[in-house]
Amino acid sequence: MKSQHQLQTEIIRLVREHHTFCVVGHVRPDGDCIGSQLGLALALRNQGKDVLVWNEDKVPQKLAFLDPEGWVSVPSGKHRFDCVIATDCASYERLGSVCQFIEKRKILINIDHHVSNTRYADVNWVSANEPSTGELIFKLLQTAKWPVTKQIANCLFTAVSTDTGSFQYATTLPSTYQIGGELVRRGADLATICNEVYQSSSISRVRLLRHVYNHFKLTHNNQLGYFWLRKADFTRTGAEPSDTEGIIDHIRAIDSVVVACVFEEIEPELTRISLRSKHPGVNVSTVAAPFGGGGHSSAAGIRIAGKPLSVQRRLVAALRAALDKLNEATPAPKSKNGASSKA
Repeated sequence: MKSQHQLQTEIIRLVREHHTFCVVGHVRPDGDCIGSQLGLALALRNQGKDVLVWNEDKVPQKLAFLDPEGWVSVPSGKHRFDCVIATDCASYERLGSVCQFIEKRKILINIDHHVSNTRYADVNWVSANEPSTGELIFKLLQTAKWPVTKQIANCLFTAVSTDTGSFQYATTLPSTYQIGGELVRRGADLATICNEVYQSSSISRVRLLRHVYNHFKLTHNNQLGYFWLRKADFTRTGAEPSDTEGIIDHIRAIDSVVVACVFEEIEPELTRISLRSKHPGVNVSTVAAPFGGGGHSSAAGIRIAGKPLSVQRRLVAALRAALDKLNEATPAPKSKNGASSKA
């Protein structure tokens, strides 16, 4: 098995040997995905490379400040690339419709930090110990001795910050703070990033959040919190799918909740599920795996076909089983008022 340094060196060599690139990311891109994509793409362009940046979905509004040129686009037309680089994407399928547009390539590189990564590329640099893909991109630029401009620093700081819960998650390492500090030194604009990412919400997102607070459910001694987002909810609130980013954390923040879950209707019989755990004893990536999903121990996702109620029952049962295992070794936490509700 190649070392981290060997993989970085191989990727740098391939970059130097080729000219046309496409940097791609997963469907429903988050801050780590967009920040890593743009940070790498900017670095490649600064090296004189011809670069496209493609995603199935558009950039979420709160991340649009990272892409003032509108560089990230939905794929179109016929292109032949020397090299395609996927960032922050755990499986080839997670690229969505982008897959059909990148078939004509010489080489595919996969740079990611998800433990569930399927190693789908010709070159796979997967470091599951890293809290974010943005940190991997920063290390790559350092090894290559490529300049980290202010714009790149903004992108990578956003990537690191968003995937570590603004440096709060248990996955955050001492090196994460060091990299964050170095990106600030290189010009990352903390005031702008904080305002755009954390302190600005559209009215439609607030309406969607109100819906969540009015309809979420607690079960299993209030350890499991979940809610549904249906297409009608988006129509009624005027929200877009990108407005859901981070909403699950409002339910996760309830003191008694160990695991939070959101069921989102994609089609009448296709559900997108996001899982968040705040206890190391409940690995939601392990819960997601039998359903074809994956991610991290504390954050995972799944797409499941089937009738909504059946999907909910299966997932809730799996989460309850995981919580039962935890409770066998640890006393079940109680809410401050000691109440328990059933769903």
